Amino acid sequence: MPWIELEGAVNVRDLGGLPTADGGRTVGGRLIRGDNLQDLSPADVTKLAHDIGVTTVVDLRSSFERGREGPAPLDMVAGVRHEHRPVLPEVGTAADVVAAALQTRDDQDRSRYPADPVCGHYLGYLEDRPDQVVGALRDVAHAEGAALVHCAAGKDRTGVVVALALTAVGVAKQAVVEDYAASGERTEALLDRLRRSRTYAKDIDSKPAIMLAVRPETMAAFLEQMDSRYGGVGGWLADHGFTDEDLRLLQAKLRHA
Repeated sequence: MPWIELEGAVNVRDLGGLPTADGGRTVGGRLIRGDNLQDLSPADVTKLAHDIGVTTVVDLRSSFERGREGPAPLDMVAGVRHEHRPVLPEVGTAADVVAAALQTRDDQDRSRYPADPVCGHYLGYLEDRPDQVVGALRDVAHAEGAALVHCAAGKDRTGVVVALALTAVGVAKQAVVEDYAASGERTEALLDRLRRSRTYAKDIDSKPAIMLAVRPETMAAFLEQMDSRYGGVGGWLADHGFTDEDLRLLQAKLRHA
């Protein structure tokens, strides 16, 4: 797994070299996935923006998260475009409103896919914010250089958007699952980092263990549900405005010619 070692983030990797179902490979330096970018050092910024060539950052966090965390180091870099694509419903900041929304969301996650509420949670991104999910993939497809997709942990929201992008361009299902599962190698470092954040510490400590785990079975179930519910990733994307041209650009972006 081509990890990108940084001082200020722990779950960042390049999605190049993944096998496609027809015997090809994805191209390195085109799509990067990561966790929260707030703590990047100057050396990290140089590595991402100048050495790797990141020109587009796709931020999947909520407006509340972004506002509470404040500007990130890459925000200051000329030539790096920033796209905000919150894939969770925006619920405001009032404690009682947030608590009620989270309880409703938990109930919906369980009802969508009782065998694995995390899979149900992922399906919720598609139901609640399809425009933002599609927008994130379009941002990747149209990026001038490398696109970096991130959320807080780089596991759930990022995991789903990346899985859709990889599947759409023909990456083998097992390779998509294995890439998702790789975040499990950094679980302890991720949790340590999030617990040091005023934004995420309380949320991390209140979540059940299953919501924090990185289980390959969860991504496998999600991809199976994409097939059974929507006729596959390509069908879902087309139904939600991802055009043939968008797909062509995404394939050109991520695959060898």
